[in-house]
Amino acid sequence: MKILALDATSGACSVALYSNGQTTERFVQAERDHTQRLLPMVDEVLAEAQLGLSDLDAFAVSRGPGSFTGLRIAISCVQGLAFSADKPVVPVSSLAALALGARRAHPQWGGSPIVAMLDARMQQVYWGIYGIEMPNGSLISEAVQNPEQVLLSLSETKLTSTYFGAGPGWHYEALGKARAAELDLNALIHARDIAELAVPLYRAGEMVSAEALEPVYLRNEVTWQKRQKIRS
Repeated sequence: MKILALDATSGACSVALYSNGQTTERFVQAERDHTQRLLPMVDEVLAEAQLGLSDLDAFAVSRGPGSFTGLRIAISCVQGLAFSADKPVVPVSSLAALALGARRAHPQWGGSPIVAMLDARMQQVYWGIYGIEMPNGSLISEAVQNPEQVLLSLSETKLTSTYFGAGPGWHYEALGKARAAELDLNALIHARDIAELAVPLYRAGEMVSAEALEPVYLRNEVTWQKRQKIRS
């Protein structure tokens, strides 16, 4: 199985190739120029593996939530590639990929739940809780909330085991009241984790056509406001 994954959800962009159990990646931490960086990175990864687009089984991309602009860049890029190659796309949760990357970076966290958070601006965060047995699915519905609402939601989930926190969304002072055992505020989303999460989804048939691929924003009013600005 060969899956090419792309991400530009946060302050980084990356491309990864999963090929028969092995994953290679190009990763650049950059707030801008994602549009100019992604396609050359795709070319590099494929050239290194001596593969063409036609050799792939599918593409994978972070479906969100995350930066509106970053999501649109990565999704548009994948749509173009998948359409030209006539291949399906596997949408993967950005938060699930963030959690998997943090688990990979911190093996000492073991199988404990990871609360992944991205800064949604406007004093809110995107967040979810991810266990080791079902890394693609949050233990609660992925949400956009302010820190106080997050604390209330965490108390209502009644997590009985130690949990860890990952992602820049944890920077809000109010979240210091949470009882996370350890935090990694520098955790970022990697395409390699999107690729690895895409493998079981592909096997389960959870893929879409390039035309049907849609981002998940969680905060619909942001989309509406941006569209209104564009129209005006």
